[in-house]
Amino acid sequence: MGLIDSDVAIVRNRKGERVLMMPTSHMWQLAETHALFNWSRVVGLRMTLTLEGPKLVVMVEAPLDKLDEAIRISAEREWLKMLSDKEGLEDLMYVKSWDDLKRWVAGHWGIVVDAAVRQLREVLTVEELERLLTPEGGDALEGRKGGQVAPRDKQKDGKNVWEKLKHRLNALMDMLNEDKIAREVVAPALLLMQAERLGVDETTLKYFGAVISGAIGGDGHVSAAMKEVVLTSGEREIALLWGAVLAAYGIEAEVRRVRSTFQVIVSGGDAARLARLYFRYGPPLLEGDDRLKNHKLAEAVRLEAEGLSVSWEGLRQTKNGAAADLTISEGGVAVKYNIYLREADILLEFHSTDRGRVELASRFLRLAGVGAEVKKEGGRDVWYVKATTDRLAAGHEKLRKALAEVVREAVARGWVDADKAERWLEKLEKGLTLKEGWPKYEIGLSGSGALVVRFGSTSPNSIQQAAQQLREMGLEEGRHFTVKKPEEGRDGYVSILRRGLERAAWLSVHGKDEQQRRLAAKFVEYILQRAEKAGEEVYEKVGEIIEEGKARGSLTLRGLEKKVEVNGETYVVKVIDGSAEIEESWGDKLLLRIRITAEVNSVQRDYEMTYSRRKTDNAALGFAVARADAPGGREADAERYSALIKALTGKEPKVYRKSDGKIEIVCGRGHLDDFARYAELADAIEEWLEKTGQ
Repeated sequence: MGLIDSDVAIVRNRKGERVLMMPTSHMWQLAETHALFNWSRVVGLRMTLTLEGPKLVVMVEAPLDKLDEAIRISAEREWLKMLSDKEGLEDLMYVKSWDDLKRWVAGHWGIVVDAAVRQLREVLTVEELERLLTPEGGDALEGRKGGQVAPRDKQKDGKNVWEKLKHRLNALMDMLNEDKIAREVVAPALLLMQAERLGVDETTLKYFGAVISGAIGGDGHVSAAMKEVVLTSGEREIALLWGAVLAAYGIEAEVRRVRSTFQVIVSGGDAARLARLYFRYGPPLLEGDDRLKNHKLAEAVRLEAEGLSVSWEGLRQTKNGAAADLTISEGGVAVKYNIYLREADILLEFHSTDRGRVELASRFLRLAGVGAEVKKEGGRDVWYVKATTDRLAAGHEKLRKALAEVVREAVARGWVDADKAERWLEKLEKGLTLKEGWPKYEIGLSGSGALVVRFGSTSPNSIQQAAQQLREMGLEEGRHFTVKKPEEGRDGYVSILRRGLERAAWLSVHGKDEQQRRLAAKFVEYILQRAEKAGEEVYEKVGEIIEEGKARGSLTLRGLEKKVEVNGETYVVKVIDGSAEIEESWGDKLLLRIRITAEVNSVQRDYEMTYSRRKTDNAALGFAVARADAPGGREADAERYSALIKALTGKEPKVYRKSDGKIEIVCGRGHLDDFARYAELADAIEEWLEKTGQ
């Protein structure tokens, strides 16, 4: 209902059919509402100018049946079903559509008006209400925060003003057949009925938070700096309805006219409380691409975090270290997590067969600054959320302080290695800034020792988002990363290939502009942080690939001069020029030819190295043959060849002398990676590696 009260409109399309329609420039709003309405068509695009610059507005459409279905399900087994169990509201269970719901609310409008007037009498004086009801151009409103009860004599003398309010509210009932009015009225009306008939408890607050989150997400505003949550309406009566709703749930608010609109302003501690409900029962805070982040919800998280409390107890020794219980609490609700100080890291986790409880644990971790997804444990009906050292070190100061206390106490009792603990404490005390906006890539080594960098999810949107991030950074699907879409509830994945990580590292240094270089650099730093968490061997592998990537194409062959020693003799190498190209041999075999013109100890000639793939294991091997007609013969030519390769790569090649007198010079993959550091060779080498198998 909150979504309908915000930016989702009910209009007639070109065919005259009533449909749901929403214009938005926020990707997060599309993502959140798509889950409910499954937007089937994009019916318009336009550019609009904002204070942040031009923005693309997308107009999406879905059949009204989607809303009817949601209402029917709610009446059968969810919120509306709960309301229908109360005396006087029993016929709510027979509501099957949006039109049914409008008619039902209109038929019970007296409950809404009586409740609204009663609540507003507690928070508005006669003068305040009179100024609010005065048409624009009358006395300017000097709004006063609610919660201050007007003197009883003023309430009595203002009987006509309260009757005027009742008259205006009753007029709304006659307008409920209009979708434009009804979509703004139905949500606060149902919330008032809920408070009136069911009271205020954890269950009703849950539905209140879920409904009002839609209103805030649409026409609302949240500011952690100002400690404010604001709802906006073009109609004074609707603004007053929301003021009454907030009062009914114990939240003080001020209704204020601002030019031609009306605002319901919640501030201070009440704003923090409302933010808590918005965060706890509203939509999830989507991670990854910044465009998918609901910045209003992110502000609510920051606003609510001020009341966060973190404590620990029950430190005990375990087989692999130590464990303790850590409790995160806020607003009278607490979640207890298990903390394990393990051999390689600190692990925080929460398990339960109640997914809702695990979702709450995940939200509380987010409140503490730690992003962690809810996952299912194999084929069992057990859900869990967990986070390890780096994620925890990126969290709120209160969380980091509590964890540091646990670590210090475990060291003092001799249960945890002091050197290892020192590394943890350094991260916890300083705080670790992880690169937000990237999905949680899992990093490790395969059985063959190859690096695996993969993000998995059952959500098609998450997979698509992760792939789009890589494209925007400058990576190409199929060449630098692969994508598999989720199917039948099984994980899909985005897998970054070795050459993709190399390319990202290269872009971090040689990208086309500052924006691309900065984006790639953040990604590379994030991958390094993830690799460090995976262990020393993985970290070294990632570091090696990143260094190779950064170095690729960073040097120039032309004009290079270097002294090297081969077999005890010093050689002076001067490179004149160089190139590389791919050729197709007999049998469709692709060859890579590297040609370099150089002077070695004053002897100038064209050197050529041909790379191919070995059939048995697809290893990249380069071959050259010493020339018999070169100055000094084959032996001298082989020495100069070795000197050139060592000057370019830092490594000598292997030299094989055949029984027929021929001398073969052989280079491996390590040499090839070093050749790729030169701009004249890099593109052809990368293309050949891609076409023949990395």
